[in-house]
Parts: sequence; structure tokens; C-alpha cells
Amino acid sequence: MLIAVRGYSQQNIKISGTLTDSLTHEPIQFATVSLLSQQTKAPVKGTQTDTSGHFLFENVHDGTFTLRITYVGYNDLVQENILINPATVNLNLRALRMTASKHNMLKEVAITAKKNALKNIDGKKVFSVNQSLVSKGGTAADLLQNVPTLQIDGNGNVSLRGLTGVKVLIDGKPSVIGSGDVAQLLQSMPADAIESIEVIANPPAKYDADGEGIINIILKKNSKPGLNGAVAIGGGTRDNYNGDASLSYQRGKINLYGNYSLKNGNTYSTGVQYLTFLKPADSVKYSTEYFPSVTRNKIQFVKAGIDYSLTPLSTLGISGSFNSRNSHRNEALSFDNFAADGTQIQSINRYNIINNNGNSYELDLDYSLHFKKPKEEFTFNFAYANGSFRDYQQYTTHYNPISGTPPPVIDTPLVSDTRHNSTNYNIQADYVLPVGKSGQFSAGYRSQITLANNNQYAWQVLGTGDTPLYIFNGFFSSNNQVHSVYLNYKDQIANFSYQVGLRGEDSHLDATLISYDANNLLVAAPVKVPVKGLYPSVLLTEKLENNAQLQFDFSSRILKPIGREVNSTTDFSDPANYYKGNPGLRPESITNLELDYNKTWQNVSLTSGIYYNRINNVIQHIQTAPVNDETTTIPENLKRSTTTGLELIAHFDLLKGWDLTANTNIYNRNNDAAPQFGIAGNYGLSWNANVTSNITPVKSLSFQIHADYRAPDMILQDKNRAAFGLDAAAKYDFTGNRASLSFNANDVFNSRKRAFLRSSDDLLLNWERHTVSSRATLTFSWRFGAGSGTSKKESKQIKRIEDAS
Repeated sequence: MLIAVRGYSQQNIKISGTLTDSLTHEPIQFATVSLLSQQTKAPVKGTQTDTSGHFLFENVHDGTFTLRITYVGYNDLVQENILINPATVNLNLRALRMTASKHNMLKEVAITAKKNALKNIDGKKVFSVNQSLVSKGGTAADLLQNVPTLQIDGNGNVSLRGLTGVKVLIDGKPSVIGSGDVAQLLQSMPADAIESIEVIANPPAKYDADGEGIINIILKKNSKPGLNGAVAIGGGTRDNYNGDASLSYQRGKINLYGNYSLKNGNTYSTGVQYLTFLKPADSVKYSTEYFPSVTRNKIQFVKAGIDYSLTPLSTLGISGSFNSRNSHRNEALSFDNFAADGTQIQSINRYNIINNNGNSYELDLDYSLHFKKPKEEFTFNFAYANGSFRDYQQYTTHYNPISGTPPPVIDTPLVSDTRHNSTNYNIQADYVLPVGKSGQFSAGYRSQITLANNNQYAWQVLGTGDTPLYIFNGFFSSNNQVHSVYLNYKDQIANFSYQVGLRGEDSHLDATLISYDANNLLVAAPVKVPVKGLYPSVLLTEKLENNAQLQFDFSSRILKPIGREVNSTTDFSDPANYYKGNPGLRPESITNLELDYNKTWQNVSLTSGIYYNRINNVIQHIQTAPVNDETTTIPENLKRSTTTGLELIAHFDLLKGWDLTANTNIYNRNNDAAPQFGIAGNYGLSWNANVTSNITPVKSLSFQIHADYRAPDMILQDKNRAAFGLDAAAKYDFTGNRASLSFNANDVFNSRKRAFLRSSDDLLLNWERHTVSSRATLTFSWRFGAGSGTSKKESKQIKRIEDAS
């Protein structure tokens, strides 16, 4: 590309520009920008981008130059034939985007390496998930399993560096999918609908203060020029099927886009628990429970929208999404109770039929305005979401005879019918103002209002008719509001940059539980969880020589109890262990500190950090002493938990066509004692690791292997056992790069499971569950349109660029 600009001054010619991420459009800080002689390739001038992604060269002499930009986790951006002559005036290259797209590379940049799946932007780690072959056709939970720093247990719960109080956002906002239950949310979203994953261990002031960390799931939004589309269809073992389709059209001021994903398949689960009652109230000393199940899930997700450029500086966007989940599960539970001498006292079989059906939708209105002053911006979002879900469960219990003795209890079917409904409003406005040469001030306001109802009906099915079980009926309605403002300022002094922020939140959860008393009369009990606070955050960065940087993070946060944790209606779906909420639960208080060192070499990039996390009023689910051979799990506030750790993430380009990404997290957790619950203080060292290897032996064929390991870990009552899993995948791209065939196998050794040992003064619990869906999946994908495929001419141009680099 030849750039020639005519003007009047040779003495103070300036070359400037702004560097942004092609996917998120966020500024890239501290990238190395070099101006080279086109003829000799010798460096002429060098600088780095500031906190706004801006760079500037002053006093540029006559000549023809090459601009080269490099940064950790990105591919080099090269722009050649920049011509400066005696008639040249100041040259503004405007927005330059670092991207791995070969289509864009032919227009203005040269990409010299494969796109790195990990990028570090302002203290958050952004993972591009389009390279995850092993999660093709799976759910969001399967996808997160392959993201460094994250772990998913056998129940679908996600943890970050061993912390389970992580908040999951969809496009930066809470979701009503699954009524706020993280495990259901991740199981209700197909992986093929997701563009990228943002992991933020220490969120800045712009983000909500709630949570022990944030995982932000960015959904796909196509924006390639012209008409483009893609279709994928797949099938797997255990009668599993998946499909995905996307279509986009961009021309002039209009960008239209839409995506649809479907997953329909079976999930098989086996589990066992062994209970030892240390202080038995009757003759039962030991209890054994087996709980195998088969679940059929049908998940659908669709999103569509339009972006319209009102003026060259303003854009209006309207979008909507819809999620549907239909689930049917059959469980066959068996219980055996024994006396202290091993004599069997009781044998029970319980057959459960569980239907979980529901849908949710969201409507979004987005507006962005860029002012004439560079980098000054205003954005606004209004979102409305509604979700309705129903859990219908029927339990039939059969008491088996012992040594020919007839059972003392008659079989009686029980029914639990729980109906959830939630409506969420989100109003958000953000303003960014550049200050001075490199400073940036930002401020914002956000209000979130969630109205929810959770009504549980329970009854016995008798020959004379249905009889209500008043003790298990409960009607819980809640109004959860969070109103917040934040201020943030960042600037740069030479190689040092700083960002300080303060967030103020006024939130309150007002709820009412209507239930039946001992006389079967309705009574109402209010539940209130008010929280007001100021939450500071600090991010300090020092750019070092040789593509290295040092970064320090501090943040103060909270973790508020969710509605289910303060709803004291009893969930009796597990006859051996009931669950009920605690209306007196208080929020956690969290302090995070982290020091990171990042460096890149020619074929290696390293992200390393040491961190400290302290939680006061830690929320833990406590299993109580048995009553009539039944225990109850209740969330309680304990004193304190402290975690210190070391995290390493490294990417290696080992050979041409072979790269490796490895992550390990080593941490020590110290849990204070809770004598009121019979829990002794404990501490222990644990670690987890995962490795993803990509091999491309020939241009059109690629392989991927992913392995993860979680070492034993101690969390108050629970000692989690080790777990290991291995996934593998292969992909073949047909000629023209418009079609591909992929095959993936999950949990190859059938070893990924959750198991723990729980202990207190009253009981010992040895628990294990193994869940598996499709073990092998074959998927065919086809792409069409102006932005897909590679022509012969383009292939030759790409080949010349790769050879030159």
C-alpha cells in the first residue's frame, strides 16, 4: 500500500495512529511501534502506544519507511511504503487493527504468525474460542473446561483459581437463563454460539462489584463486508446431535446479523455416596446411596440484530436473543441403611421423573457516539429480559422387604412442581474523555432491577386424591436492585502507566417468603439483604525492555447471596439430603491483590502472576447433623478463607505447524475453624493444570489434544479428590477453505469426575459422580459469502507474505 501526503513543512513532520483490537475494538496499550527504513530495514524511530492505544512519531525526515507494530499475544502488524517527502504534512494513519484475518491482511496488514488464543487487555484475559476443536458441538460448560485458569466440576459448577463464587455474564450483563443458576446457564447455551471468553480475576471499577471474579461470555456477532454465512451440522454417540447457522450482511450504513444453534442429546450420570453417622440418633450407623440417571436435553439459542450508522460518528444497534431448554431426566435411586455391626436395616428404591422446561428472551438497544475530539466516546445500553422455567418432579418410593419381613411403609408417590419467573432491566451509560496527551477519564452509571418469583408446590398422590405437603410448599418473591456509579482515570508517564477507579453501589434484595406454619396456615416472612459500599481498584503497569511488562492489581469486592440461598423453602429432591436457604445470610467481603509478569520471546509468550485473596464472612454450604437418617444442607457465613497462589500461562510455537498452550495454578488455602458447625480449621496446598496442543502437519489438516488435571483440594468440610481428563479432535479443511469436517472425542479415558470426602463432628460423607454426554462427535461445516474461503490468487499472496516473514 502506497501512502503519499502533500503539505508544507519538512521540519516537524509527525506520523500518528491509534491501535485497537480487531475483535473488541478496545485500545491496545504499550505495543511496540517501530519506524524502519524501507531500503535498509534499519530502525529509524521507536515508541509505544499509550493507555489509549495512541502513538506518535515527531520530526520524521524524508524517505520511504515501513511501520512495524508488535505486542504480547498478538501477531505483528506491518505497513510498508510510507512515503515522506519535502511536501509532506502530518500523517495520521487513524485506526489500525491487529487481527489474524487473512482477508484483512491482504488489504493493509501482514500477519506473520498464527493468532494466539490468549490476549491480555487491561488486566483481563481474553480467550478466542474458535480454535477449540475439542468443544465443538458441546455446551458452554464444555467450552469453559478448555479455558486456562478455569475448572468445571461434575455438577457443572465453574471455579476460578479454586474460587467458586464467580459471576458469569453474557455480553457484559447478567442473564435470566436458568433463573440465575450458573450451572444451568452454562448447560443451556451451545458452545457454537460463543465468540470469546473474558476472564477477569480482579475486575476494575467499570464492572459490578459482586463476585469472586468475572467470566464474560461474548456471543457471536458477524460483521464481515457483504453477504456471509456458515452452516454446521453434527452427530455423536449416545444419540447426540448439534447444528449451527449464521448469516450476516454488511453494506454501507447497515450491518445485519443472525445466529442459530441447536444441541439435542443424552447425558448419562452415575453416582454413589457413603454416609457414616458419627452420632447416630437411632440404629442406623451407615447408609449407601446409588443415583444413576439419564437426561435428554434439547437446547436452542438464537440471536439477531441490526447496527445502523446514523452519522459517521454515531451508531444505533437493536438486537434480540432467545433461549429454549427442554430437559427430561429419569433417575433410579437406591438406599441401603445398616447398623453398626453391618446388619442391613432398610432397603429403599426411589424412581424420579424430572422435567425441566423453560425459555428466556432478551431485547437490547445500544447507542454509541464518537465526538470530534479523538477518543471521546459515549455509549448507552437498555436491555429487557424475561425468563420462565418449570421443574416438575415425581418421586415414587418403594420399600423393599428385609430378610422376608414386609416393609413397614406403604409406597406413596410425591410430586414437586416448582415454577420460576424472572424479569430483568438493565440501564447503562458510559462516557470516556481523553485528558492531556495520554490521560483518559471515564465515568458511568448502571441500574439493574430483577423481579423474580419462585413458587414450589408439593403433594402426595393417594388413592383418594392429591394431598398437599404443606411443609414443602413455599412462595418466594423478590425484588433485587443494584444502582451504581463509577469513576476511572488512567494515564501514562514514560514506560509507567496507572489506572485508578472507584465504584459506588447501593443494592438491596427485598423478598417475601409465604409458607405454611404447623397449623397449615399461611404466614409471610420478609427477607432483606441491603448492601451499600465503595469499592476501589488500582492497576499499575511498567513496560520493560524486550517485550516484557510488570503489572500490579488491587480490587475490593463483595459476593452477595443469590435468591435461592436466602429462600428457606425445602428442596426434598434428594431424600437423604434436603436443601434449604438461610434468610440471615450476609455478603462476603473480598480483597484481591495480584502481581503479574508478562514477556514474549520469538517463539514463546509467558503470563505469570502471584495473587492473594482474602474472604471474610465466607459463604459455605454446611451439611447438618442427621434427623431421622436425613441431613439438610444450609448455606452459612463462616469467618474467613485466605488463598495465595502462583499462576503460569505459556504459549510455545515449538515447530512449524505445532504450538502448545500450558497453564498451571498452584495455591494454598487457609480456612478458619467454625466450631459452631463442628468444622476444624484446615489448610493445604493444591494445584491444577491444563495443556492444549495444536498440530498442523499439512495446510488442510489439524489436530488438537487437551488434557486437564485437578489435584486434591481442601475447602472447609470438603476434601475434593483428584480428577483428570483428556480430549482429542481433528479437522480437515477442503479445497478453497469453504468447507471442513471435524471429529472430536471427549474424556477419552472416561476419568473426568467429581469426588469429595466431607467431614464434621456429626458425619462422614464419601461422594462421587461421573457425568458424560457424547463421547465422540462428527461435524461438517460450510461457509459462504465474500468473507469466507480463499481464492487461488489470495493463496499465492498469502504464501508470498508468509515466505517473506
